[in-house]
Amino acid sequence: MTAGSSPPSRARLGGVTGRQRVFLLLVAFLVLAFPALPASATPEAPAELCRVTDPRLAELSGVASDGDRWYAVPDGGEQVRVYVVGRDCAVQRVITSPVDPFDVEDVARAPDGTLWLADTGDNRKQRDTVALHAVSPNGGSVLYRLSYPDGPRDAEALLLDRRGVPYLVTKEPLGGSGVYRPKGPLVAPGPSELERVGTVRVGPTDTTGGPLSGTVGSVLVTGGAVSHDGSVVALRTYTDAYLFAAPDGDVVAALGREPVRVPLPNEPQGEAIAFEPDGTLLSAGEFGDFGAGSVLRGVAGAVQATQAGSGGGRQQPLPTAPASTDSVASPSADNAEDFGLWKALGVGGIVVTAAAVLALGRRLRR
Repeated sequence: MTAGSSPPSRARLGGVTGRQRVFLLLVAFLVLAFPALPASATPEAPAELCRVTDPRLAELSGVASDGDRWYAVPDGGEQVRVYVVGRDCAVQRVITSPVDPFDVEDVARAPDGTLWLADTGDNRKQRDTVALHAVSPNGGSVLYRLSYPDGPRDAEALLLDRRGVPYLVTKEPLGGSGVYRPKGPLVAPGPSELERVGTVRVGPTDTTGGPLSGTVGSVLVTGGAVSHDGSVVALRTYTDAYLFAAPDGDVVAALGREPVRVPLPNEPQGEAIAFEPDGTLLSAGEFGDFGAGSVLRGVAGAVQATQAGSGGGRQQPLPTAPASTDSVASPSADNAEDFGLWKALGVGGIVVTAAAVLALGRRLRR
């Protein structure tokens, strides 16, 4: 130490000032106490893949994929028919079974190649039972009749989870859509009793399209699908698709999470939805009364985007058999409320912390 020099400040020992030490400690506190919000991932916009023009698919209501070809089913009919469609949307062959369905609305493909047809349409809500048809690629089929525990329902969405358990989601213009699954193993021909395991609500949105005026079409569930690995569950309306993360393959838990919404604009009567093995989302619909064909579209990376954006969605228990439509929980509303609370706490914490930094800085300067 030279003559006349003052002793080093204790605040600068170790090459770091006291204010810098306090600042670094507070930064570490903020990182631990207020982690960053998860990055939101948005799937790509739907892109046209090809146009379905075969008149036999004018009432296209369901589609499934094995990665090489598509399997399409139309509404109604006097015989079980599955149309095998090439990547150019041309029908290659037809799988038939000598069974007269009432109103087929959706199709799902199991890993073993079995095609499950949801014969569950009931616009007038007058059927005592609905049915599932398990159709093999060679045309053999098994009929499973199902009965609802709470009266006739109209359902157009079939979800087949990674264990092979089927779920039906009803089409409701008011309130939430019911989610049903068999109470036990399916029995042929049955009927097997269904149980209601929850309620899910989607929409309304201002996405254009659908056969109905206003926003009514944006709340009606018209189709469903589960990704090939079981990690994403999709429901669609006439105008939008909703993708729910299912990291453990649990369909009921997935439908209680915040979904990723994918607008599917300008489909005249969109009912079909499916996943490719690579995670692409497929959509199409009927064209019988709306023109010369239906555009089959793909949303690339839909599964991956849903998985990437699912980190912050708080799981909600799926409400069962609500007493009224007003009591149905809305996952999006709950998560929005949580996000607002997080922001309030985060901003408040930052303000308090900033005040503490300034106060400590003044004390260190004294």
